[in-house]
Amino acid sequence: MPSSAPDPHNAVITWLDDPAEAKPGPLSGKTLLVKDLIDTAGVRTTYGSKLYAGHVPARTAPSVQRLVDAGAVVVGKANLHEFAWGVTSQNPWYGNVRNPLHPGRTTGGSSGGNAAALAARLCELGLGTDTGCSIRLPSACCGTVGLKPRWGGISTAGVFPLAPTLDTVGPMARTLDDVVLMWSMLTDRPAPAPRIAGLTVGVLTHPPSVGDGSRPDENLAAEQYVERLEALGASCVSAEIPEPEANTWPVFFHEARESHRATFPVRAGEYGDNVRRKLELAQAVDADEVAAGYKAIEAWRSYEPEVDLFVSPTVGIDLPPEDCDELEVRIPLTAFTRPINLLGWAGLAIGDLQLIAPADETVLAAGLAWERG
Repeated sequence: MPSSAPDPHNAVITWLDDPAEAKPGPLSGKTLLVKDLIDTAGVRTTYGSKLYAGHVPARTAPSVQRLVDAGAVVVGKANLHEFAWGVTSQNPWYGNVRNPLHPGRTTGGSSGGNAAALAARLCELGLGTDTGCSIRLPSACCGTVGLKPRWGGISTAGVFPLAPTLDTVGPMARTLDDVVLMWSMLTDRPAPAPRIAGLTVGVLTHPPSVGDGSRPDENLAAEQYVERLEALGASCVSAEIPEPEANTWPVFFHEARESHRATFPVRAGEYGDNVRRKLELAQAVDADEVAAGYKAIEAWRSYEPEVDLFVSPTVGIDLPPEDCDELEVRIPLTAFTRPINLLGWAGLAIGDLQLIAPADETVLAAGLAWERG
């Protein structure tokens, strides 16, 4: 798609004027928009920032290369929240992403450009990242599909890090079939067969906090899915996920501070207000609290749930307006997504339906069964 292509939703930072020819393969000819946090050789990659406005990587991230080798054609780089640290895709340098499905409401973030472009049919596939919500939240806001895979399952090489203990790369598309196919190419694993019958599904109405003592209120939205899940053969039960043993926020702030050590605070004036304020807070993180947070995450990731699968909403609150104060909405908006990154589990968003389990195959198989009935 040419650089002059109409983009009323400001979903794309850079269009490729002359995309490469498609290779033969399962994705042959499908147009791919890559989040502008992920390196693409010879193509400007800004990380959504002023600091890297002219950055052109020499190498392509392995995740992108796998999709290209399967036949996908990169057509551009998607807009995002600056450095992927935000939940609204408001960007001071490249403009805010606008929601095609719910005009005037947030697209979610940080992979908002991918989701908006998919919803507006500017591309067929998207490759995003998710550290606390960033694939699933915009997928829910824009009515598309996105998978946050199990931590460590897909390479994050060639991706600007936010918090490596939580960072993941995953597929986004308009259909679950395309997400599953992309996942198979990204992991070199066969697509799972549809399966939900016989599974015990935990209905998650009260998500855990991240250990900071700010547990969100109960939200009964997941109960709307029970009747259909049971019709498909699942057994639905009320379920909760235990709280972590300590506050995990210090780990997030510590790792974000380390990711930006080369440019912050020495070039603080070249950051937007939103991310600069977060990095200022990160400078004061306590080493003992960081150590306790790492210990809590390690213990939490050893937890084995008593159910096969959880179901929840993806979005924790009504969609805020596109000009909202991100700092005010970021915690309630991600109540059902952020804990999943800390646990290291997989989370699949089919619009506002979120399926959660320790393994990618479990959520994908259940999603396929849900879609196909």
